Amino acid sequence: MTKSARARPSRQGRDYGPYMFIARHLRESSVRIALVDGEELIDLETKHDDLPGLLASKAPIGELPSGERTSLSEAHLLSPVGAPPAILAVGLNYRAHAEEGGRDVPTTPIIFTKHHNCIVGPGAGIHIPEVASEMVDYEGELAIIIGRRCRHVPRDRAHEVIAGYSIMNDVSVRDWQRASPTMLMGKSWDTHGPLGPWMVSDASFDPHNRQLTTRVNGEIRQDSNTDDLIFDCFDIVHHLSTAFTLEPGTVIATGTPAGVGLFWDPPRMLSPGDEVSITIDGIGTLTNPVVSEPKTQLL
Repeated sequence: MTKSARARPSRQGRDYGPYMFIARHLRESSVRIALVDGEELIDLETKHDDLPGLLASKAPIGELPSGERTSLSEAHLLSPVGAPPAILAVGLNYRAHAEEGGRDVPTTPIIFTKHHNCIVGPGAGIHIPEVASEMVDYEGELAIIIGRRCRHVPRDRAHEVIAGYSIMNDVSVRDWQRASPTMLMGKSWDTHGPLGPWMVSDASFDPHNRQLTTRVNGEIRQDSNTDDLIFDCFDIVHHLSTAFTLEPGTVIATGTPAGVGLFWDPPRMLSPGDEVSITIDGIGTLTNPVVSEPKTQLL
């Protein structure tokens, strides 16, 4: 399979739907927020260059003036949220994933956090650090993006505070994850939170019946549906907002289905030269190459 430094964006999915797609991209050294229109991006005229600020402004995104167009095939896409106020994640949230690891099905959501520096966009390299060269794993996940500041959200109103949905690869360094009960150190390495290729934003989008497929070098590793979620998107928002305020642009990774590399026999971890593609019907495909971590010096 031919690898490229920046994978071409794709809206692949069996149920594309009439939804609004919001992307961020780099054009002429400037970050722009844009609508996806067919095979083009249409820049939105706004002072904001990231979704947390735009969402907090309560501006009607679909009604913003439009600007320049860029071909998707030439676009340098970024993560739809570049600097989220928080990245929250749910562990063991697919029944089949809990079972493949020999774990009981949770009765309360298992929540952990990822450090904000893990966020990268589509096409960006997932780093394999020398100190964890044999234990880096993929996890394809549906991601929630919060649209407004909220607290104590009833489950039946959770849809009102969700701006949209995207795809996240919750890359995991398994030995570091197992060494700490909080999982933070195993989940937060730089580049270990690819997000994208954009956010789908539409009240008619149903997140709870979406096929999720993860491929490594074109081979299917995970093939499931979000109807296997133990706690669905609305349960999660209700649960989290019971304890603390959720800010616009907060990213919530909802959990991964069965088929992670750790539980193959033998385990099938990521290595430099691999390519990971995660497709969710109605959203698209997030693709990232796997590369050796660049040598850096102490700042």
